[in-house]
Amino acid sequence: MANKWVYMFSEGDMSMRNLLGGKGANLAEMTSIGLPVPQGFTITTEACTQYYEDGRKINDEIMAQAMEGVKKMEEINGKKFGDLNNPLLVSVRSGARASMPGMMDTILNLGLNDEVVAAMIAGNPDPAFERFVYDSYRRFIQMFSDVVMEVGKKYFEQLIDKMKEEKGVQFDVELTAADLKKLAEQFKAEYKNQIGKDFPSDPVEQLKLAIEAVFRSWDNPRANVYRRDNDIPYSWGTAVNVMPMVFGNLNDQSGTGVAFTRDPGTGENKLMGEFLINAQGEDVVAGVRTPMPIAQMEKEFPEAYAEFIKVCEILENHYHDMQDMEFTVENKKLYMLQCRNGKRTAQAALQIACDLVKEGHKTEQEAVAMIDPRNLDTLLHPQFDVKALKAATPLGKGLGASPGAACGKVVFTADDAEAWDAKGEKVILVRLETSPEDITGMKVAQGILTVRGGMTSHAAVVARGMGTCCVSGCGDIKMDEENKKFELGGKTFVEGDYISIDGSTGNIYEGVIPTVDAKIDGNFGTVMAWADKYRKLKVRTNADTPADAKKARELGAEGIGLCRTEHMFFEASRIAAFREMICSDTVEEREAALAKIEPMQQADFEALYEALEGCPVCIRFLDPPLHEFVPTEEADIAALAKAQNKSVEDIKSLIASLHEFNPMMGHRGCRLAVTYPEIAKMQTKAVIKAAINVKKAHPDWAVKPEIMIPLVGDVKELQFVKKVVVETADAEIAAAGSDLKYEVGTMIEIPRAALTSDEIAKNADFFCFGTNDLTQMTYGFSRDDAGKFLDAYYDTKIFENDPFAKLDQTGVGKLMKMSIELGRPANPNLHIGICGEHGGDPSSVEFCHKIGLDYVSCSPFRVPIARLAAAQAAIAEM
Repeated sequence: MANKWVYMFSEGDMSMRNLLGGKGANLAEMTSIGLPVPQGFTITTEACTQYYEDGRKINDEIMAQAMEGVKKMEEINGKKFGDLNNPLLVSVRSGARASMPGMMDTILNLGLNDEVVAAMIAGNPDPAFERFVYDSYRRFIQMFSDVVMEVGKKYFEQLIDKMKEEKGVQFDVELTAADLKKLAEQFKAEYKNQIGKDFPSDPVEQLKLAIEAVFRSWDNPRANVYRRDNDIPYSWGTAVNVMPMVFGNLNDQSGTGVAFTRDPGTGENKLMGEFLINAQGEDVVAGVRTPMPIAQMEKEFPEAYAEFIKVCEILENHYHDMQDMEFTVENKKLYMLQCRNGKRTAQAALQIACDLVKEGHKTEQEAVAMIDPRNLDTLLHPQFDVKALKAATPLGKGLGASPGAACGKVVFTADDAEAWDAKGEKVILVRLETSPEDITGMKVAQGILTVRGGMTSHAAVVARGMGTCCVSGCGDIKMDEENKKFELGGKTFVEGDYISIDGSTGNIYEGVIPTVDAKIDGNFGTVMAWADKYRKLKVRTNADTPADAKKARELGAEGIGLCRTEHMFFEASRIAAFREMICSDTVEEREAALAKIEPMQQADFEALYEALEGCPVCIRFLDPPLHEFVPTEEADIAALAKAQNKSVEDIKSLIASLHEFNPMMGHRGCRLAVTYPEIAKMQTKAVIKAAINVKKAHPDWAVKPEIMIPLVGDVKELQFVKKVVVETADAEIAAAGSDLKYEVGTMIEIPRAALTSDEIAKNADFFCFGTNDLTQMTYGFSRDDAGKFLDAYYDTKIFENDPFAKLDQTGVGKLMKMSIELGRPANPNLHIGICGEHGGDPSSVEFCHKIGLDYVSCSPFRVPIARLAAAQAAIAEM
């Protein structure tokens, strides 16, 4: 046989994740350790890749092997697919290599048609059984229409709501067999109305269409967004799992649940989960009914519950990690449908990591390696101010599904959330329940509030993964989605009203409650200490103010990798003097204007040195083009003219002369210092005088300023500016009678600098990669305009990631590697870092470790992320 596209659960194990996907590999693993799993088969991720290569078609070989799998499944289960006497019904579910909760599609109860339904009912006269069959049938039609034929769910939901209203009932379970039979007929009519042909009755055709739909869902918009956010390559594809149905909706002796072996919100070592009697799995996850806590299952199904507790223990000991499980009880018997390492909040991840080390499940290195660095972000986010919280009265309470504090203006749709966010508004997305289509709106919202759904609903799982605050299942909300309003606690809220939600307690408040910075607890310190023990890369911060520098030091920064001096010029008291410098006609006038700024710059640098207590501080000289500093408002232009004794026209023509067609490649960086060496002189004086003063005050600190010349493309530029810096610095040091040491280095951010690094290294004490500009110039993309066309690049799969957010290791990375390989032999003392935004992106940090950088530098709140990512890179190499 040429290719094996299909594996029975008994043929695989957890090491085959890349081929069988996460779900398939874990179903095979649970089978191999003797857990109760309905026996089915997995169609491999390679078959998914083949489907796309064949122009989105399933070839005959794959389909033939799938039907062979069905035959084996019939033998194991003693039922036949499409048979009238003893029909085999199956579920078809996706399962990628990496867990993507709710991003892809599932179809249950496949194999039903009018004949099978009639035969099943004829074979069992119990009216409750008749109700179950029609319930399963209407669910299948609805899921198949939605997932396979892409008819929106809403058409069917409207029919269900209408039926419940006519019957005067609140829940689906209260509808009778006759009601559900009528619904199934209405659903088929709606299908025909939407698609233009009858609902497919041949089970084999149903199966083929369902498998195609799962493969197709790998490329749906929400899966693409999720993959981009979570670094999951498109090329991986998804597997398809086909297994016999077990029915949680068979009767009141049946049910379905989702559980975690530890609390995914806090990490506490106790079983947490939810259970619904007489329901199918999608009911729990989709949050259509708000379920009961798992502990209540013990009262309803004591034997199944006792067995489930045993299974939880077996799985934790087997996988050595917190498990997220889906299961069904049919006639009091337990079946396991899925297990995976559970998604968890950052707080829970740290707690679980520390506990697993204590319990002997993991080593320190393994514990460090199992935490997703991107998650740490949430720990550092604001919480509500305790005093303000005490004074506030909650209007209502839901489930605290994802921790954090959020306040913002109410919006009711994902599209509105995006639109308001684009205007700079902070929003809370309020929904009846979220569905995977809402992902883009959930991403931009400060918080998410849902009326339905439990701790394991789509909203809860996705919010925890994104680190977004979420309160789910607040059933007291009276929702009016159509008119964009809701009622809670006797108050009506419309779009644009402020609310605050607490994702830890589930409380909902009217108006804005002030927030405070997060407090970092012991587990964070423990894990970070382990990370620091194993990492080789140093971590610095990009900071321009003492406050930022102080925050970064608290979060573990070991120095400043980038201080952007231009940010210091924009303050009202300084911008006037700087504009005077720009308007000057002679060197003398420029020097006079710069003399006013020098003491202010010096004071800035002194404050930064004080904040860093002798850790390295790297100061980048003026980088942006001068037009960024000139006024644009008429009143400001007039004031500048008056101060300069010039006419408004003169000032306007000067401003016009500074305008550039491509300012990012224009008169900026070291080019300014070549044209106006007096700027570099003034900045050097400020840096050196500040360092001398701080060294005098703190003789025990190792104060050694690093002066960084930006945007060098030719060694002669560096030589010219460095000469100005060295002459000025040496004169200041001599005049003060000091023994201060300093370094002069350069940013490598122009491809030509990377290509000629051997020449540049002989004239530099250090290199620092400015990957924002290096990416921009390597690709020839303007960073500020690329957003307009990058979406098309994602859709056509030209790009999988934004190269400004995730370092392009193939192109830009090759330039970096080349620069290091040329630079180090030319200057063995050269130290090298990176200070673009990439310095805080985990996969980019790993790359920096591999190519032998000395440090990464990132914004203050990303420092812990970089520390953890650097440790993971070192551990992976071990």
